[in-house]
Amino acid sequence: MLKKVHYCRLYGLLDLSQWKDDVRSKIIHFLNHLIDLGVAGFRIDAAKHIRPEDINVILSKLNNLNARWFTKGSRPFIYQEVIDLGGEAIQSSEYFRNGRVTEFKYGMQLGTVLRKWNGQKMANLKSWGESWHMMPSNKAFVFVDNHDNQRGHGSGGSSILTFWNPRLYKMAVGFMLAHPYGFTRIMSSYWWPKDIQNGTDLNDWVGPPSNSDGSIKPVTIYENQTCGNGWICEHRWDEIRNMVIFRNIVYGEPITNWWDNDNNQVAFGRAGKGFVVFNNDDRNLSVILPTGLPAGAYCDVISGLKEGKTCTGIQIHVAANGMAHFQINYQAKHPFIAIHVEARL
Repeated sequence: MLKKVHYCRLYGLLDLSQWKDDVRSKIIHFLNHLIDLGVAGFRIDAAKHIRPEDINVILSKLNNLNARWFTKGSRPFIYQEVIDLGGEAIQSSEYFRNGRVTEFKYGMQLGTVLRKWNGQKMANLKSWGESWHMMPSNKAFVFVDNHDNQRGHGSGGSSILTFWNPRLYKMAVGFMLAHPYGFTRIMSSYWWPKDIQNGTDLNDWVGPPSNSDGSIKPVTIYENQTCGNGWICEHRWDEIRNMVIFRNIVYGEPITNWWDNDNNQVAFGRAGKGFVVFNNDDRNLSVILPTGLPAGAYCDVISGLKEGKTCTGIQIHVAANGMAHFQINYQAKHPFIAIHVEARL
């Protein structure tokens, strides 16, 4: 089976002989040309269908990133698409030496938790990471959904959360960006007409928004920075964009002050840099928690933004002892709150 996966054609597609020097040299030349142009890294599609040792030889011949745009000596960022849900002929660990590897179990399991399927609850996420039979954090490339499984392709099945369920989706992406496990990727996609029959989306093949002549429609950007003209642009949603900022601010800090109600209300901090609270229960949340943050008034970056000395959303007041009162109605538009040191008023 291993030889079949590595050497046989995938869905009848032509296969390259990456173990041959002349083939490798052409690939290396092309990738180095892209690096010289300013490309920062590469995604290797269907990497499990290429021998890891062949990938390793090719990557070892790549140039450092162009010092015009990147720190001298920087190496290209590499991640490899390997679907490994357990029991596969090819295992993700075979590709670790080459770079990051896609952890498809991440979105599948997180979606199951937030949907409350199979008795799962957010309190169980206290041990989120390797103990959930996922790969080591420093090897994992994680995401809630991708271009395949948002349409039911690839892996994950119906547990995968997408923009079609925006409330849970924002909470899933928010949790992913707040939690230190893995290297995160966010999705940016477009709308297509759903036509469901026997649980299958008959329009899962539809391409991007197009004009009658086949040309792709431009992305319309509204005043609130969201997209139109058929484009979803999840990366522009306030909740997701602001959680990217949150992740950058708390980068490198461990989880502290974990709290949960033994159900679907959880909260945790990132060692005095940030704090998040989630309410996925069917009842209101009202709790006083230790945040580990300096005293002061903070702007919740999920419901609004810090603008000068004011906040357009909810204000959270952290006392001198680091305690703060959090309230989230179970029917609220925003089911979670996030504060960080740069959102202090």
